[in-house]
Amino acid sequence: MKNPKILYILVGAFCVLAIIAGIYAQFFVKDEDKNNIIMPSLNTTPDDTITEKTAEEIKTQFANLFTNVLNKGEYDTSGIQKIVAQNDIVYSAYDIEDKKENYEVDIHLPVMNIQGEVPTNFNKITQDIFANKASEIMNSKSNIKTLYQMDYVSYINGDILSLIIKATLKEGSNPQRVIIQTYNYNLATGQKVNVEDLIAQRNLVQSEVQIKINDTVRKAKEEAEILVQSGYTVYNRDLNNSIYQLTNIENYFLGPNGDLYIIFAYGNGHHTAEIDIVLYEHKG
Repeated sequence: MKNPKILYILVGAFCVLAIIAGIYAQFFVKDEDKNNIIMPSLNTTPDDTITEKTAEEIKTQFANLFTNVLNKGEYDTSGIQKIVAQNDIVYSAYDIEDKKENYEVDIHLPVMNIQGEVPTNFNKITQDIFANKASEIMNSKSNIKTLYQMDYVSYINGDILSLIIKATLKEGSNPQRVIIQTYNYNLATGQKVNVEDLIAQRNLVQSEVQIKINDTVRKAKEEAEILVQSGYTVYNRDLNNSIYQLTNIENYFLGPNGDLYIIFAYGNGHHTAEIDIVLYEHKG
């Protein structure tokens, strides 16, 4: 058991990060990287017929990613200016598993351990969304039982550092929520990486990605409507919602082998655990 007061120290530590200056370097794309291709997620059947993975297969694959570690492969991080020199560029700043009468928490809270304005802003978001909620739960006098689990995983692909955090929150009789936040950072330039940057880097066509997003959400909505007809209560997707437009997408990251995940986590703003995922697996 850990003392919840320690979490206040962590929240304060995140604030300190806001005063750290950024790192800058010249960005270049190697010619060989232009040959890297991201393909839609595929399965090969025993007779060598290629089929796309189902939404449930993709979600299962996604759920298995969260190991609370940084996967940096052979990337040399020795030249990166860190905030805490002895720790890696992403590490778990606080791990807590605690159980009380009114809550159960299992938390692995990551920090981006890089000096600069962009990583500092990323850490501030983590504080606002995840650390503050954990502190609120562990210091609440409410009789409402709350379950809170937080995990993360981070990958380096080329010069791109991707970090994703997933929290599962169940408060009383409210439906369970799944909350997801992603960060993508160019270690060479010190800049945030947009989803359009990742699409271009992987030689994908934006219009085709948009079509795949629309198809994925449409199929999920159709499946949800079948459940509604059977008497279930499910999250209602609005196909006209601007969140599905590429320019508005907030959650995306490069996973193992450069697999590109585009994630719509409806629990970020609603009481639901529903998510939709568009996956392009790397074929290089």
